[in-house]
Amino acid sequence: MSQTTEPPPAAEPDNAAQADAIAVVGRAAPLKLPPGLPVQLRINGATVMLQVEPWVTLLDLLREQLLLTGSKKGCDQGQCGACTVLVDGVRMNSCLLLAVSLDGADITTIEGLAALAGADACGPNGLHPLQQAFIDCDALQCGYCTPGQLCSAAGLLNEHPPANAHEIRERMSGNICRCGAYPQIVEAVARVALVPRAPAPAGPTPYAAKGRPTP
Repeated sequence: MSQTTEPPPAAEPDNAAQADAIAVVGRAAPLKLPPGLPVQLRINGATVMLQVEPWVTLLDLLREQLLLTGSKKGCDQGQCGACTVLVDGVRMNSCLLLAVSLDGADITTIEGLAALAGADACGPNGLHPLQQAFIDCDALQCGYCTPGQLCSAAGLLNEHPPANAHEIRERMSGNICRCGAYPQIVEAVARVALVPRAPAPAGPTPYAAKGRPTP
């Protein structure tokens, strides 16, 4: 009569040995990080050639590598607008942009805003008209959001002109001011954006000549 025997129980894993094995594997096959990619940018009028890792945002590139610290890191999620810069004249949240995706782009930060306006548009102190308006209207308190507010307002000027202060408030709503200086900010932007338009030339328009109301 044959007698069956149970197989011996499996040995419990040696946690220390397992950790050593993982460590050896890690040393044998280290993680290979991609090298920096060449990127050419025009920043505040100067062309720069850079080697940038694929994961670096435009905001981190500006602040940490180029030392242009005017653009602020607030939420780092594209919700507060403190990092707003102009990319080819369009206002964008630099914390959401990968620097390598902007090869060949023209970037304007708060440091280059006055030069963007040109010497003729700047006042005697060399400030952009928006910067001077922010000072005149006391449109800042702590100043943390101000660079983003100014760049956003400059981008607004590149778009279609706002009709009134209410439209300015709506179109600047992506920039948060935790101090609550919104009335002064709207007033400052309005001083520059709501420039009186030239009066229509004298004489009947084609509509008036046909007895239709002038649009």
